[in-house]
Amino acid sequence: MFRRLLLGAALAAAAAPALAQNCTPRVADAELVKPRTLVLSTNPTLPPMQYVNAQGQLVGMRVELGTEIARRLCLTPEHVRVEFAAMIPGLAARRWDMINTGMFYTEERQKLMWLVRYEEQAISISVPRGNPRNIRRIEDLAGLTVGVEQGGFEFRRTQDIATALTNQNLRPITIRPFDNFAVSFQALRVGQLDAAVSIDSTAKEYDDRGDFTRAVSGLFGTPINFGFRSQVLAQAVAQVLTEMKTDGSFQALLDRFGVKAYDGPFETVGPS
Repeated sequence: MFRRLLLGAALAAAAAPALAQNCTPRVADAELVKPRTLVLSTNPTLPPMQYVNAQGQLVGMRVELGTEIARRLCLTPEHVRVEFAAMIPGLAARRWDMINTGMFYTEERQKLMWLVRYEEQAISISVPRGNPRNIRRIEDLAGLTVGVEQGGFEFRRTQDIATALTNQNLRPITIRPFDNFAVSFQALRVGQLDAAVSIDSTAKEYDDRGDFTRAVSGLFGTPINFGFRSQVLAQAVAQVLTEMKTDGSFQALLDRFGVKAYDGPFETVGPS
């Protein structure tokens, strides 16, 4: 399965136009998968943060941020589309330099790779339009079927919700894992689910579009981080984010998408 995902990623890699390399790269080639290139993995199933538009283009806030980081490092960005489950193994195997998919911070992940926190997100519960089951709080999910992307922070927090309901002597939810959020929302659309779990930004986007109703939001607020194999590259990206914060471009980008910035310095944390 992992090899199939990697093949799909290679075929679907976004062919970003080469940047004008009139500057000296701020990261040595020895720290990169490909010379003078920043290879970023992304799971493009979370509009408006990272998704594929009607023209087949990879777009979204995190795509723009990753591209700008590469430009300031004087590197050419290469965005690779891949399922989240393959990202951490692929990073360790030197398939890409940087995980740029809205990965939530956890102490467990800090032991596996270098992280730079830059954004704050929380979890939402989306339901069919109009909220036919009148879901207003976590307890209203008791006994229902909920879809979520497998393997990530959202999946673990959905398991926590099931446990909390059981501890209150309520019926647990039935959790249906999917390869990605897009498939989960498709299942919700056709009536295979009662609710779907995603990040606040995506649930709000679908609500604004009129596709689904965001019934509950703001759950389990946690920083979002980039992930790196190279500590040197992580430190260089942290420095770029600091520069963007100073000149105002970082906040301007997040404001355009209604996203909250990480409330702390852009520092590198990792295995040591």
